[in-house]
Order: sequence, then C-alpha cells, then structure tokens
Amino acid sequence: MSVALFIPCYVDQLYPQVARATLAVLAARGVTVEYPLAQTCCGQPMANAGCEGDAHAAARRFVRTFAGYDTIVAPSGSCVHYVRHHFDALPQTSQVQHVRNATVELSEFLLTLPEGPPIDFPYRVGVHVGCHALRGLRQAVSSELGPTPGGALRTLLATLRGAEVVALDRPDECCGFGGTFAVDEPAISARMGSDRIADHRRHGAQVLVSGDMSCLMHLDGIVRRQGAPLPVMHIAQILNGERP
Repeated sequence: MSVALFIPCYVDQLYPQVARATLAVLAARGVTVEYPLAQTCCGQPMANAGCEGDAHAAARRFVRTFAGYDTIVAPSGSCVHYVRHHFDALPQTSQVQHVRNATVELSEFLLTLPEGPPIDFPYRVGVHVGCHALRGLRQAVSSELGPTPGGALRTLLATLRGAEVVALDRPDECCGFGGTFAVDEPAISARMGSDRIADHRRHGAQVLVSGDMSCLMHLDGIVRRQGAPLPVMHIAQILNGERP
C-alpha cells in the first residue's frame, strides 16, 4: 500500500520529530510513503483568522498537490477536519471531492492496518482528543451524547504493553487553544488549558498524549510555566517506541 504524507505547517516548522515518527510508524506497518514536495499549509490558520476567502488559494494548491493519490495521511485531526469539511467552500470538482474523501487522520488510518510490532509503554497516560477529532471527525463519542467508549487514540494505546489510560472527570474538555482563539482571548484560553492540565494531574497521568500537536503545544506551554511533571507526546512518537 502506498500513501501520500501531508505534514501540517506547524509540525514541519516546530515539531519535525513528530513528522519523522509518523513516517517511521507508517513504514513499520509496511506502508510505502510518498512526500509531495509541493505541499504547503492547508489554509486553516488563515481561515481561522477570518480570512477564509484568502485561504482558498492554499486549499486549491493542496488539491492540485494531492489529487493524484488514493490516500492522504496526516498526523493532525484538526487539519484533516479542515480539508474534509471546509474545502466545501471550493467549487466541488471531482478532484476536490476526491481529496476531501481521501484525506485521513493518522490514528484512523492505522486502525485499518494490521497491528504493529509489540511496544512497551509502562506509563499512566492521559488522553486528549482534540475538538476537531472528537466532534468533527467523530473519533470518539462526545460525553454530551453518552459515555465515551473507545476512540481511535484509546484503541491504539490499548495495544501497548503496560500503558494505562487514566479516567478523567471531563474526558472531552477543550484545551482552550483553538488557533487564533488563544491569541484573541488569551486569559480564557490559558484558564481552559490550566483546568485541562489539572484534570490529568489529579488522576495521576504521567504523560499526556494526543493526535494533534496544536493542542499539545498549548498544553505543554502551560505545563512548562507551572513546572509540572507532565510531558506531552504525539501518538506517533509513542507508537514509534519513544519514551517521555
């Protein structure tokens, strides 16, 4: 199987180790990965800032870059949600529709593959499912709709030897990042992140994991300011055998 790898701009610039881990995890599962060099940002940050019309140029470039691939995998629920649900603002050509349907978040894609090699991860893990992955991509059941069974991250963590997912008081709480929301409303954003961290620490999490580095970037900043012993990791890093 071959796929095209889409690495979001903030991962490319700030967390290249997550991009490398994603590539390694896919290769370990027998996937042939192509990385189209013409790729840029999908346009989400500009659209979040209220300039959605200006973001269309980035979206059209994304479609031109990836239209020739059967599957496009990205280690970000947020960006995948943008491609799937906000590219509806473009004229719905066959290429646009194909790219929207073919773009898949990494955790979702891994669940379609045979299980990887055994990995030891003897830690109590706090899971943060980003809002786009939770409510946009439906990777878990929102608590307002009932109990929260499974979820792509939890399913992958269950394959690890020694990993224990901690139960949280508010398992699907937003971290408060929200892209430009953190800039426009910094006090509210920081308070939401602090509450999120407190929930994980209260239940003894030793490492905080997510499929979105944007959420983890925000939470990690608060953890560092607090001096709290709660490292953050992308799910790709854990599945690549890395330790906190």
